[in-house]
Amino acid sequence: MIEMDDADLEVILRTTRDLIRERVIPHEADIDAADEMPAGLREEAARMGLFGFAIPEEYGGLGLSMAQEVRLVMELGYTTPAFRSMFGTNNGIAGHVLLEGGTPEQKKEFLPRLASGEWTASFALTEEQAGSDPAGLTTSVAERGDGYVINGTKRYITNAPVADVFMVFARHADGAAQGKISALLVPAGTPGVTVGPRDEKMGQHGAWTSDVHLQDVTVPAGALIGTPGEGYVTAMRCLAHGRLHIAALCAGLAQRALDETISYALERRQGGQPIAEYQLIQGLIADSQTDVLAGRALVQSAAADFDSGADRRLGPSCAKYFCSEMVGRVTDRAVQVHGGAGYMRGVPAERFYRDARLFRIYEGTSQIQQLVIARQALRAHAAQAGGR
Repeated sequence: MIEMDDADLEVILRTTRDLIRERVIPHEADIDAADEMPAGLREEAARMGLFGFAIPEEYGGLGLSMAQEVRLVMELGYTTPAFRSMFGTNNGIAGHVLLEGGTPEQKKEFLPRLASGEWTASFALTEEQAGSDPAGLTTSVAERGDGYVINGTKRYITNAPVADVFMVFARHADGAAQGKISALLVPAGTPGVTVGPRDEKMGQHGAWTSDVHLQDVTVPAGALIGTPGEGYVTAMRCLAHGRLHIAALCAGLAQRALDETISYALERRQGGQPIAEYQLIQGLIADSQTDVLAGRALVQSAAADFDSGADRRLGPSCAKYFCSEMVGRVTDRAVQVHGGAGYMRGVPAERFYRDARLFRIYEGTSQIQQLVIARQALRAHAAQAGGR
């Protein structure tokens, strides 16, 4: 894949930066209160190509490399996560199901619809008893005639209320792949698909999630993505990319929280001077600035290794783990510097504190990342020892 040249990337970054500051940031409080994005933003994002920035150009996307993608996502992270969520699943875990596991014919047929924004795709893996550990996945897929029938319920599915298509992960009840997991493309309008009410979440208002019920949902054989029984491997590959994407998003939000912290510290006066003059406040700012720079550096390093193929497992987990924890620390300090004002609704620091909490949970909890990181480190050490 040929990378976009730097000049074109800078145009995209600048245009995205302007859109966020002019069209999204002024409406953040309203988005949070109404749990809804302003009219017209979706269309603007689609015109800019944001629904397909991670999808190759041959399928109508921008074809950004991972290193380029994280730079864009850090810009997207500077505002409410709900904005990025509109098109995040198309570029992330849902769209990558097709990129990682789809046949050439499936990619050609479906990816252009995701890249253009014609379709919003959802990644339907999580269940009541299957989240961090997909071994508990109970949604079933059974052969029926020249197709499949799917039964089960998915939980906390991002963009489900507005999805046009679901990438559904199900366990084979019969056939050669019995007991194994496959991914299937299921249009939202398929008989038997029911989307539950929108979840009432702590934060990230404007980004909608809900349960998805599948009762005797019949799909053709061509709906199965790739090879039967390869769904788990596909999901893990999608999550590796998604973890770097989320890490970059956390770095962007941390930068915004730091900027809000500094601005408030310079404006708020106590004892006849701005609180920024007090060393204990400066200590909080210094800690957050260090966290932000460390997070950005880790994301960019891991993205470079992802592009080269040197590492697509350890680095993404390290970046996701560090940055999701880091943005929690930075937003917490932002509330602390704001004092009582930081605990009030309508203040960005309070909202970002709530928004940031989810990052330590989805696309692999911090505890799952610890397991992945430790296992990879131990394996690498054993391999080095064995080579001596």
